[in-house]
Amino acid sequence: MNLTDSFHTRVVLLHSNDIHSRLEHAARIATLIAEERRSYGSDHVLAVDCGDHMDRMRVETEGSDGAVNVELLNHAGYEVITLGNNEGLTYSSQIISDAYRDRAKFSIVCANMLDSQTGELPEWLLPSTIVHKNGLRIGLIGATASYTEFYSLLGWQVTDPFKAVQEQVSKLREHVDVVVVMSHLGINVDKLLAEKIDGIDLILGAHTHHLLEEPLFIEGTTICAAGKFGEYLGRVEIGIDPISTRPVFRAAVVPTAALAEHPEAAAIIGSYLKAGQQRLSRVIARLESPLPARAERESPLGNLLAAGLRRWTDAEIGMVNTGQLLGGLAQGDVTAGELHALCPSPINPCLMTIAGMEIRIALEQALLPEFIHKPIKGYGFRGEVLGTLAVDGLTIAYDPAKPQMSRLTSVSVNGEPLEDERLYRLGTIDMFSFKAGYESLANAVQQQYYLPEFIRDVIATQLQDPSAIIESRRLRWENRSL
Repeated sequence: MNLTDSFHTRVVLLHSNDIHSRLEHAARIATLIAEERRSYGSDHVLAVDCGDHMDRMRVETEGSDGAVNVELLNHAGYEVITLGNNEGLTYSSQIISDAYRDRAKFSIVCANMLDSQTGELPEWLLPSTIVHKNGLRIGLIGATASYTEFYSLLGWQVTDPFKAVQEQVSKLREHVDVVVVMSHLGINVDKLLAEKIDGIDLILGAHTHHLLEEPLFIEGTTICAAGKFGEYLGRVEIGIDPISTRPVFRAAVVPTAALAEHPEAAAIIGSYLKAGQQRLSRVIARLESPLPARAERESPLGNLLAAGLRRWTDAEIGMVNTGQLLGGLAQGDVTAGELHALCPSPINPCLMTIAGMEIRIALEQALLPEFIHKPIKGYGFRGEVLGTLAVDGLTIAYDPAKPQMSRLTSVSVNGEPLEDERLYRLGTIDMFSFKAGYESLANAVQQQYYLPEFIRDVIATQLQDPSAIIESRRLRWENRSL
């Protein structure tokens, strides 16, 4: 759409997404929002967030059950937000309700998240809302990615976002000047929304961390997105074409790195850091000797986690990539904060029913440097590299002198040879079901997920069992060339 110099800005819409508790960036964004309000006046500025503001890898978020994120949104003067999977899937529905219901000074919109028991939206959540700014009626609709199987375990019924958005567009279109979809659905879904649903003027994107330095235009709909981690803030000037009376947009993204943190936002972060550290200082266990962890080879803490996953899921075999652990545990007191620091990923236990051949392939790959040192991003993973495989219920012999993918000389499952065609109950992690890392493990014939517990909760439980700690020091992998 070509805009001339006669473009008249009625409203400045500022949008963020996928901040993932990069709280300092949120504090810089607060500075930019305040500057825009000083320049244009509050009645001309609307700030919204499109989800995944929270991330439990951060001490302040973990220690406050997301309250620090809500307070930062309040302070910056956001008026509407939607929920991302990091809010919806990493907390129970009760905790996420507590975080927003009594604390939020903004509207929370998400048209496709219903309470499983009632089949309705909870009272603190709206499918859409209308905001009045400088004489414009702006309708905002929220929608989030439908991880149906996961959400159902947390008390949510997540519906088809297309149908939910279509219904809200139909309700709003005749009553507003601008229809905006706050989408935590990803760029490909955003494009489909623009193609298939008439009446959407503007889509603000999230979820896939895409940065659109120039907006996309599809079937009369403008699509914008501001990347990830608060590195940019999206800025959309909204005008009205005097002839067609349709909204017109001038969009850009503004880098935040050079901005100063807003002093009040920085103070909020500091206060929640102190409170979070105090909350996470509780002692989980006391170790008589260290439990090392190594990404590149078998080590006790990895074995402890693999055994815990096997026990948690009541499986025959336990298996996890060692890169999940960012360090080992020293002798002495182990605190909740230490487990959080060493295992920050919001990754859940998973029970797979899977053929022995798929397990064998993964075990062969776990001997290869290109897998051990492979960088991994996304899928809930907050580490650096994939690592090898820690296992339980398996005894493995291998010869590194043999050709790649033929190095296993024997694999036993609880004393019996691993059978390629047999189906096994494998206690592992949800990340593998997304075809991340050891991709053969995504070929399970059935999966069962365990939420809201994370794998650091599995470690905490294992640390309560002295016999499990002793057993973790037993080697599962035997190098036959030595």
